[in-house]
Amino acid sequence: MAAVKGDVELARVRYDAATGLVPVVAQDAETGDVLMLAYADREALKRTLATGYAWYYSRSRRAYWRKGATSGNVQRVVEVRLDCDGDAVLYRVVPEGPACHTGEQVCFYRRLVPDGVSSEAADESGPDPHGAAGAGEGDAPAASDADAASDVSVDVSGGAAWDESALARLWGVIDSRYRERPDGSYTTYLFTHGAERMGKKIGEEAVEVALAGVKAERDAAAKAEVASESADLLYHLLVLWRHVGVQPADVWQVLEKRA
Repeated sequence: MAAVKGDVELARVRYDAATGLVPVVAQDAETGDVLMLAYADREALKRTLATGYAWYYSRSRRAYWRKGATSGNVQRVVEVRLDCDGDAVLYRVVPEGPACHTGEQVCFYRRLVPDGVSSEAADESGPDPHGAAGAGEGDAPAASDADAASDVSVDVSGGAAWDESALARLWGVIDSRYRERPDGSYTTYLFTHGAERMGKKIGEEAVEVALAGVKAERDAAAKAEVASESADLLYHLLVLWRHVGVQPADVWQVLEKRA
């Protein structure tokens, strides 16, 4: 592969204005094979750079996922590159297992041909293994990565006005990461680096919430961004609570007294 001709900062990435996402191509750093195409936002890229493992953002589940979190087919990231226009990212990875949830080594294992001239093998390949939703991004609810977003499973899709069970589940995941410290987990990374790193992330996320709020004040369609950024902030806040031994009930008691 061509040699690198300079470094660029994360701030140079150009995300899609409507979705806040950027396409990410995963390439085998040793063979050069193109493994898969997925998507990431700024937070997913930050996690990838911080942990050395490939993180993505699922458009169908609206959640972060680390490749191989459940299947073990992780992708260790050797290098992250940005294209000339700044609107596409390349992960150069060392894969530990197949990239595709179908069990194929790469997601691009079928050749596209004009209608009516497909080979017998192509005809027998069956329906799209990725499914109609999220095709090509590894988001199908298969056994390999169906719950790969367990590190941060905050639902920002709407629905019930308030669901305390979602918060309880998130706290349970964070507590589990605190006790078990699995390799490649972003939550493990935060616990390892301590309160200073957590505090920095909380500050960054708080600023992003504030900026999203200003944007939503002008454009009601942007309120989903407020919800998404708030979920990120809440997650990092809960991690800090667990790290220093503060229980959610301790905070609720303070709120009750102030009420």
